[in-house]
Amino acid sequence: MQILNKTLLDSITAQAKASPRLRMNYNLHDSLDAPAQRLFNALEPGTVLPIHRHPATAETYFVVRGRLRVMFYDDAKNITEECILDPATDNFGVHIPAGQWHTLDCLEEGTVIFEVKDGPYTPITPENLLE
Repeated sequence: MQILNKTLLDSITAQAKASPRLRMNYNLHDSLDAPAQRLFNALEPGTVLPIHRHPATAETYFVVRGRLRVMFYDDAKNITEECILDPATDNFGVHIPAGQWHTLDCLEEGTVIFEVKDGPYTPITPENLLE
């Protein structure tokens, strides 16, 4: 049994703060080939997540603590939708359809999301970055 608690989140957050990327994953799936990718992602303000898409899988985020702004884009890099996610409000998660351009801004120190998407893990390729 693995207990998911504040101590775990604090540990992942400390690693994110120490990382040059200002974010850190904590995988709950057994391998990158697992058919379901389940992970905590600790994010700090200033982390840069390029506008990207996952052509073969949807992904779902639940904010466990902190605050995020999630933005959806069209092919011309225009924001088409955005929302603030905060577990203290009615908006605590988002489902991102496969192929949807998206990114996020971390708005609060100590933000942690729980992320779920289909596996296996596939790195983002240049054609799936909107630069």
